[in-house]
Amino acid sequence: MTDVVVVTGAGGMGVAVARRIGSGRAVILADAFAEPLSQATGALRAEGYAAEGIVTDIADPVAVTALATAAAGAGRIAAVVHTAGVSAATATVQQILEVDLVGTAHVIDAFLPFVSPGTSVVCIASMAGHQARADNSALATVPADELLSVAGVGDDPIAAYILAKRANQLRVQAAALAYNRRGARINTVSPGVVSTAMARAEADSPSGEHMLAMLDACGIGRTATPAEIAEVVAFLTGPGSLYITGTDILIDGGQAAWLRWHQ
Repeated sequence: MTDVVVVTGAGGMGVAVARRIGSGRAVILADAFAEPLSQATGALRAEGYAAEGIVTDIADPVAVTALATAAAGAGRIAAVVHTAGVSAATATVQQILEVDLVGTAHVIDAFLPFVSPGTSVVCIASMAGHQARADNSALATVPADELLSVAGVGDDPIAAYILAKRANQLRVQAAALAYNRRGARINTVSPGVVSTAMARAEADSPSGEHMLAMLDACGIGRTATPAEIAEVVAFLTGPGSLYITGTDILIDGGQAAWLRWHQ
């Protein structure tokens, strides 16, 4: 049976992940926008990948369920890597909550019935989730269609983004038992600043100067490359991480440590 890799998000991180773990497998790339999805899928095919694009709005539970169903129909789901999302610099509070918060819950829920022993799911959260000042346990367990009612972040996009990414981490922790019972694993990866189009847009935003100054202050002095994130995803979806589930891996060049101990 064909092994299938599903990657949501046709941006720099998603394409890097598809390249890293998609060789010899059927790659299903999903994105809300048809044009970048077509470009990314075409580029992967030109490089020899068996890639297919499916337009999917992860904020829509019906669309996400259709994606999961299509993936299961193509073979055994070996990995699901959820990179799709929006940023505080370019999206409204409502968009952040619908895509980054509720959309991630849809992915976790929709793929659960289709995973099998050996399947690994990785959701991209963010270093921002580690900056949340308090945990709201309801974010981990309430049904996806009730998440917006417990968010409560007002009109601050940064607060919405922090809450959404912390919720991603918590929700994956809570989902680990159900995935374990099906022989599958689920984890989050929390990047810092990665050199993608989204990060460049953030760098040009009012908070961009502070974001870039943090990279120097923490000592790393550079952004991460998408390939560095893909390498960690490859570990979490590979045979060397079979005992790792329900946890988060922070890849931020030491920014969170600097914020906690040296700021």
